[in-house]
Amino acid sequence: MLTLSLASLYLHISQFFWPFLRILALFSTAPVFNEKEVNKKVKIGLALIVTFLIAPALPENDIGIFSLVGLLTGVQQLVIGIAMGLSAQLIFVAVRHAGEIIGLQMGLSFATFYDPSGGQNIPVIARLLNVLAVLLFLTFNGHLYLIDIVAGSFQVLPISADFPGASGSLSLVQSAGRIFSDGLMLGLPVVALLLCLNLTLGLLNRLTPQLSVFVIGFPLSLTVGMMALSLIMYTLSPYFELLTANMFDNLGQVLFGFLRQFNFG
Repeated sequence: MLTLSLASLYLHISQFFWPFLRILALFSTAPVFNEKEVNKKVKIGLALIVTFLIAPALPENDIGIFSLVGLLTGVQQLVIGIAMGLSAQLIFVAVRHAGEIIGLQMGLSFATFYDPSGGQNIPVIARLLNVLAVLLFLTFNGHLYLIDIVAGSFQVLPISADFPGASGSLSLVQSAGRIFSDGLMLGLPVVALLLCLNLTLGLLNRLTPQLSVFVIGFPLSLTVGMMALSLIMYTLSPYFELLTANMFDNLGQVLFGFLRQFNFG
């Protein structure tokens, strides 16, 4: 007769519970998975499926769930998963930032859409670039690479009560510092062209005061901006591919930065 003691049951639950926390934290913050259109039940179901595929291959642990060590272990898994998700989210923030800069220069900053991922209203150009970035991310199989990285993270950062070190957080902050430069590099051609247009209109206004710059300025800026925006679509895919590659490199730096740990166990 097969018998299962309560202690053995706790060990089996612990084997799946800790990986589930890290994976669920990743799905709650990572791009594509954290969209409001994705139901919470779907996120939990995906996290359970990935956990049941990964957990049997992980080393066994005897960390009690209802203990102080278990509390520290749960915090560790949540911190690692959230850090990984935020690292992947930074490239989309850079793309949205480029869209905000372009929309401001084109005069479309008043035309806003609600962004479910950011939880706020953003210009229509930023929303358009964000949708294109999500489609490119799916085309590059970025979501599959994220799942592969979170599976490999259990080899780099095994489940324990050791709190992640500060080097990983520093790497995450340094990656976030490149949001402005990455977004500006994407929108710089359009911004430079519109700046030249505004300088030209200002010069025409000084030479011919009878010409109303305010009447022709907005439609001209909008037309030139849309033409320039259509031209940078050719460079959006390779540039976003470069951003994605840099994001995965930064993600590896964050994980290895967490190796320097302070042991609480």
